[in-house]
Amino acid sequence: MASFLNVLSRLTPPPFAAPEEYDGLEYRWKLFVFRPAYFKNEVFLLAALLFYVAFFFVGQSINAKKAEKWVGGYRDLLKRQFSSPDVNGLVRDGHSDFFTFSTGRRNIESLHTIFRLKPYHDLAQTVFLTVWSLVDLQYSPQNDLQLDFKLFSSALPHDFVWAVVAKDELKNIKDSRWDLTFTKASENSNLPPNMSIMSELADVTEAIFKSTAILDALKDPKIAPYFRSLSVTDQPRERPSKLSKPEKHVILSLVCPSSSHVDDLNGLVSALFPFIDSLTKVSLRPETKTKLKKVRETFEKTLKVEAEQAKKEELEQAREDQKAARRKVEEERVSKLSAAEQQKILERERKRSIRKSQGKSVRKV
Repeated sequence: MASFLNVLSRLTPPPFAAPEEYDGLEYRWKLFVFRPAYFKNEVFLLAALLFYVAFFFVGQSINAKKAEKWVGGYRDLLKRQFSSPDVNGLVRDGHSDFFTFSTGRRNIESLHTIFRLKPYHDLAQTVFLTVWSLVDLQYSPQNDLQLDFKLFSSALPHDFVWAVVAKDELKNIKDSRWDLTFTKASENSNLPPNMSIMSELADVTEAIFKSTAILDALKDPKIAPYFRSLSVTDQPRERPSKLSKPEKHVILSLVCPSSSHVDDLNGLVSALFPFIDSLTKVSLRPETKTKLKKVRETFEKTLKVEAEQAKKEELEQAREDQKAARRKVEEERVSKLSAAEQQKILERERKRSIRKSQGKSVRKV
């Protein structure tokens, strides 16, 4: 105890000793005297705290205004397309994530507009992301904006994965989009040179590009700084661990534009609605349908095997747990017996193990 107090006394700073003479600035009020020269360190600490607080509120405001500007700029379009646009308005999920929800349209069950913005409100994260982007030249954090259209099953009669992807995104997109692992990247003369196709089969691309509205929108040079990918998919974005009913989505992934450039994407977003309506008319060759079906059946078999293996491992673990529990109960029971009785039990266990080992050696012979 004495050694602990000795260490604590060394860590404790010495008491403040006011000098007998002070010729600096001071303020007096009744019994109180304030001498600013004694609080130089505190001034810097207070300034740092105020800067941190101001950084938080300014960063939070930047993110909120960015999301609000987008929602306001496309509110009229959503009102024309949906009977219930922006249900509950712009919903905040933390200080850098926002989303809106719209529903009530033919072929589209719902639209989630999802903002995942950079953490401008968090000074530590902002510094870390800035430094890391200088260290890793491939790392480039973005203000992510996704328009996720969940389709009715009748809106897309076939099961496939298809996407148009900005070439800058090709290297890493499969890390965050498991569904795109079904596809292969290729060039297409109908697209601008900064975009590539990711498709399971060429027949799918040919069928989709019969809709010229989306092609014209993709060729608009104003969207180039913001476009990341446009995908049509029947698979989840993360690899599933069990079988589930597939959901069909059209997902537009963008870099969220600044307030002054929100309208640059109006043509692309507007073209999505006739594009989705045109998916009902997509017609594939019989051999294409067979290949697509076979790929999904193969993956479903893989999932079933994995599920059976996981179940088998769970049962084995449960049996091991039961054995361990029985051993623990037996050990507790034996520990309460007398030394002589414990010795008898140990001798009995020793003889049993000898008989087992002898039986194994006989079977080997």
